[in-house]
Amino acid sequence: MVNNSMDRNVTGAEMSGEYRDKNTVGFYTLGCKVNQYDTQAMIEQFKARGYRIVDFNQKADIYVINTCTVTNLADRKSRQMIRKAHRANSDALIAVVGCFAQRAANEAIKIPGVKLVLGTQHRKEIVDFVERVQKTGQSIVNVNDIMKAKDFEDTPISSYQGRTRAILKIQEGCNQFCSYCIIPYTRGPIRSRHPGDVLQEVCRLVEAGFKEIVLTGIHLASYGTDLQGANLVSLLQDINSVQGLARIRLGSLEPNYINDDFIKGIQDLEKVCSHFHIPLQSGSDTVLKRMNRKYTAQEYAEAIEKIRQYYPEAAITTDVMVGFPGETDSEFQESLEFVKRIGFSRLHVFQYSPREGTLAANMSSQVPADEKEKRSQRLIETGHQLAQQYMEHFVNRVEKVYFEQRYPDSSDFYEGYTEHYVKVRVHSNKDIRGLILDVDLEKIENDYMIGQLNN
Repeated sequence: MVNNSMDRNVTGAEMSGEYRDKNTVGFYTLGCKVNQYDTQAMIEQFKARGYRIVDFNQKADIYVINTCTVTNLADRKSRQMIRKAHRANSDALIAVVGCFAQRAANEAIKIPGVKLVLGTQHRKEIVDFVERVQKTGQSIVNVNDIMKAKDFEDTPISSYQGRTRAILKIQEGCNQFCSYCIIPYTRGPIRSRHPGDVLQEVCRLVEAGFKEIVLTGIHLASYGTDLQGANLVSLLQDINSVQGLARIRLGSLEPNYINDDFIKGIQDLEKVCSHFHIPLQSGSDTVLKRMNRKYTAQEYAEAIEKIRQYYPEAAITTDVMVGFPGETDSEFQESLEFVKRIGFSRLHVFQYSPREGTLAANMSSQVPADEKEKRSQRLIETGHQLAQQYMEHFVNRVEKVYFEQRYPDSSDFYEGYTEHYVKVRVHSNKDIRGLILDVDLEKIENDYMIGQLNN
């Protein structure tokens, strides 16, 4: 059936019990947390059918590349990983899924080794499609018109290999159509997961040992707008009551959804982390208007003020774009000064990349690459300074840290995060991964803090 319409190498352990000989599967994920969730869901589907998951760098019979198309670089990396899989095993069946596959299905199927293209739907049926290709020898492209999608595709998970924080996807799609963004055309309109299904998955993940859940979606704040009687606040209130869960961390929230009702609705939920990721993109009103963002710089500042009224020490992290078409020196300076004024705890800075099919791609006055690089470096340096200033508030304080990994793998140092998303490293003679412990925060080093376990 053919219908044209802030990467991670997943390391999988062998599943227990029987598995199919010569049916090993390697996964590679590019892009966002939503993709990471989707990959985990597909991993569990293959495991349930008797397949063995192997590291992507190993020779496998099947490779699944979960792609991204948010920038030209993402497209290029998606193609590179597909070709890498083909070089590793020229006889392998390569399945290409995700946003690049959705946007460029006809291109994807022509890459050597690719036998299956699914896009951003039908991932729940990926094993059926793979086995159909294996049986018939015929390639399949199943990419439907995503703009007609009406229902959330529920692909439940029960665990995460090699993680201590669990990502939970509760929403799909976006109706914003920012002038630079291709994602609404690859993910389709807003669809929300039923609250009961979300709660069941939270309980499964807690039973599996996860103490922190990260809620994610393409446009998280719009959760429930397509469901009767559901919204993000009521969902958070329900999740907060789950026994055994220690933390709820929110994914990206648009500033125009931050209002008094939202903040007052969550302020007494003790498990919601004091960390809010609010995308800015630009601090210049004229640039924001060209971007088709739905707020002004002042409205953004007011949203942050609302958060800080109830969460005085909140970590505010953000995304900032440089080099949007027509961005002048003065507009960039406006943005830079606004970033300083807000005082973010962490910045993700990225350069504008034209995406075919978006309004911005056809705008005049594209900013030269060297100028984008120069502006990017200035913002990155500002971000480092702001992060240092934020961490200074926590020197000589005791904070609870959720430890996630050794750093590096062979050392006796362990790394984790406070609820404010401050990275912390401590020395320990015993394995403390997966534990939430009190830590005396002593000093700042680069982008993290050094502490001592408070016994």
